[in-house]
Amino acid sequence: MVKKRQLAVQSVLDERRLKEFLAAQCVKPVHAKRIWKYVIAKGAEGGIDDVPELPNKVYENLPAIFGDEFLTSTLVSEQTSTDGTTTKLLLELQDGLRVESVIMRYDTSMKRSDESESGSVAGDYGNKRATLCVSSQVGCAMGCTFCATGTMGMIGNLTAGEILEQLVLANRVTKIRNVVFMGMGEPLNNYEEVLGAVQAMIDPQRFGLSPGHITVSTVGVIPNIIRLANDLPTVNFALSLHAPTQELRLPIVPSAKAYPLAKLMDAVDRHHRISGRSVFIEYVMLCGVNDQPEHARLLGQLLSPRKHHVTVNLIPWNPMLATNGAEPFDAPDPNNIKVFHQTMLGEFGIPTTIRMTMGQDIDGACGQLAIQKGVKGPSHNSDIEDLVSDKPGKSTKPIKTKKTSGRPLKRNAANQNSELACSVADVPRNADDRSW
Repeated sequence: MVKKRQLAVQSVLDERRLKEFLAAQCVKPVHAKRIWKYVIAKGAEGGIDDVPELPNKVYENLPAIFGDEFLTSTLVSEQTSTDGTTTKLLLELQDGLRVESVIMRYDTSMKRSDESESGSVAGDYGNKRATLCVSSQVGCAMGCTFCATGTMGMIGNLTAGEILEQLVLANRVTKIRNVVFMGMGEPLNNYEEVLGAVQAMIDPQRFGLSPGHITVSTVGVIPNIIRLANDLPTVNFALSLHAPTQELRLPIVPSAKAYPLAKLMDAVDRHHRISGRSVFIEYVMLCGVNDQPEHARLLGQLLSPRKHHVTVNLIPWNPMLATNGAEPFDAPDPNNIKVFHQTMLGEFGIPTTIRMTMGQDIDGACGQLAIQKGVKGPSHNSDIEDLVSDKPGKSTKPIKTKKTSGRPLKRNAANQNSELACSVADVPRNADDRSW
């Protein structure tokens, strides 16, 4: 069992802990809103003495529990990719542990040069926005063999306040519109803290993000999938599936032993029935492991009964180097990706997208951050929230994918640059999203 972290101070962004403090001081909870409004508006610069019109006992006693400054985390470094689309933030927590969060910028207001077979080019539409990929744990207990974070083991849970501090620090860099819980850790194994963080994000009196612009991802913690549907029915839900059968999933996703595929798919259906929202299915493609035509047909058969409430995102595996037990996978051949995509769309009619990579040159891409620098990939992307419609139950419409060329990416042992990892820091290219 992971040892509980011993924290010297708490974060004022943490609703439960701040309200407990105010109640102990016999101070009305309305003052919590006054503190949050000031902290968020000022980007968490300063300390409690800067907040106006609080009771004297708050000024006197709050620093002993929450510290002299608003933030308990420290920004250690900030790296931006050469194309400017991705920024990786390395944060040190108060007990010395470190996590990373990743900002992904999209300028869909510019003309998109997405050539069809006839050579035509799409028109102008969309806007500028940014998505933040946040971490919910230091390390991860799920042990997925293709993910750098999975090689770290479980080190500790983040508090709701520490999760929110990632958003505060990211907002200092650029205004964040979307948040995806696809960084370090399994969000549903830290359920209460993730729930508290999301509730703060969508609270109009705090961060005020749209629930449809928040996505919580899981490798499959079944009891908490159902809790999520009940507690946060308007927030997007993504399942990291990665295999079409239990036999294939078990070696690459060890947690499948505790949460078998049949029960997991039942949970997906229950989530949809409760929330009325489409479910996002993530599928990391591993060369020779799960990327063959027969795998596409098996996945199609599994998801066909659910095709009106799921969207599949194919994620080519990123090259990474993990010295602590990661399997020696290779990225799939572009041809296999194309065939897989066409099978899902053409044969089974299941909405399916292909994720395009962002931030590999700063270790900011899917499953890669902890260990190595990869090879920079294409930067045309769309937000995950735009793939799952804001309207409950509505699926996206597929179109043909752009042709790709080149050899599969290989692992590169020469580029070893160890920091902590974000599980997913690139966001998928949309199938037919007119918000481009």
